[in-house]
Amino acid sequence: MFITAFTRGGVEYTPRFLTDINAATCIGCGRCFKVCGHDVMTLRGVNEDGDLVEVSEDDDDDDDEIMRKVMVMVHPDNCVGCGACNRVCPKDCQTHEPVER
Repeated sequence: MFITAFTRGGVEYTPRFLTDINAATCIGCGRCFKVCGHDVMTLRGVNEDGDLVEVSEDDDDDDDEIMRKVMVMVHPDNCVGCGACNRVCPKDCQTHEPVER
């Protein structure tokens, strides 16, 4: 049985929660991060070895070890299943699924 929720008007629906972000297609634009008010994701750098590394908060791109940036899930349990992040993603790199209880 999937988790169900209700709209303000009482209509039942099945929330679809963020379960994965495809780092190969993510461009690290941050649109999903900006619309999420639940601290589900954060920006990370990808170094030349393909490892995820912290990104400095001053947004200084002079760090030669970071080849590109991607979004990653840091607190997936905070996701409320609203789907806002998926609607703003220009690369359709996220997977959203209902959760069974």
